[in-house]
Amino acid sequence: MVSQDRISRLAQQIGERLQGASQAPEEIQKGVQQVVRGAFDRLELVSREDFDILMDVLQRTRARVEALEKQVASLEAAVEARNGSATEAETPTDTDIETR
Repeated sequence: MVSQDRISRLAQQIGERLQGASQAPEEIQKGVQQVVRGAFDRLELVSREDFDILMDVLQRTRARVEALEKQVASLEAAVEARNGSATEAETPTDTDIETR
């Protein structure tokens, strides 16, 4: 959100530029553009192109994270299955104890 203070300063600067209306229209336009450009620079806005690039990077990163989550879940299931079968093989049964 743009603060009221910044808007009022911007309006004041534009008003000051327009007071010299005896200047050529091109000069007025350039002066107003400078004021507006300066205000936007202070607001730290990003261009639409930069925003779109960052959104693309974010979507690819999110897809990669989801793929890695699936891979980790698969690996965890495999380890759990392996540990489960190994535990069953190592645990002596009642018949093993009786035969000893």
